Amino acid sequence: MHFTVDGQRINATTGGRPFDPAKPVVLFVHGAGFDRTCWNLQTRYFAHHGRAVLAVDLPGHGESEGTPLPTIEAMADWVPKLLDAAGARQAAIVGHSMGAMIAVQAAARHPDRVRALALCGVAAAMPVHPDMLESAKAGTAKVRELMTFWGVGRSLQLSGMSVPGLWLTRTALAILERNRPGVISNDLEACNAHKTLAEAGKSVKCPTLLVLGDGDLMTPVRNAKALAEAIAGSRSEIIGDSGHFMMIERPDETLAALKTIV
Repeated sequence: MHFTVDGQRINATTGGRPFDPAKPVVLFVHGAGFDRTCWNLQTRYFAHHGRAVLAVDLPGHGESEGTPLPTIEAMADWVPKLLDAAGARQAAIVGHSMGAMIAVQAAARHPDRVRALALCGVAAAMPVHPDMLESAKAGTAKVRELMTFWGVGRSLQLSGMSVPGLWLTRTALAILERNRPGVISNDLEACNAHKTLAEAGKSVKCPTLLVLGDGDLMTPVRNAKALAEAIAGSRSEIIGDSGHFMMIERPDETLAALKTIV
């Protein structure tokens, strides 16, 4: 379905059920250079079990119009506008990587609009290697290859997927390759520049779950400690034998964790 936010047509999927804002809303937010499709293996469950689901393409991503927002704070301030357009008072936010950063800031800046957080593949800071930033700015393939190589768990680089026929590395590359010029660069620059996530976490009052992959090389488990400590009452779930894309690499285990919070 589509919404109009800031005069732009924004695309979202609803998990195969009509969106009903009278139900508890769950908003899924993707990471840098990706889109709503990364949540395909979780959204359907919630849509068929009493939740109203929105898996959104952020501005300039996927099938949404506009240009990507330049900072994590700007993306977080965009979330209430989307909820307004959808007719929703508040939502539980499930965010991955950059999407998790957005979720934390949204809960800190707009606490009345966020009832719970599930933060997948998150860390207190997400610095980006200069080579990746340079490649993204130049629009070369290196950044897409590095994002895929570092993002996918080692045991799943070639095989071992629980979803038959899904080749994760090729799928990730295909999604990254279809980005419009400048989108990946924008997202990585926003992540690299954002240094206040743990500080924002101190203002988060809603129930919060961190979902972390034990083999995540992009946001290692140890790098989430400061954020987990900053968010009062938060808890962490470690997904075994998983890299950065736990919702695709280990969909059943990730779903089981999300069911406890949203």
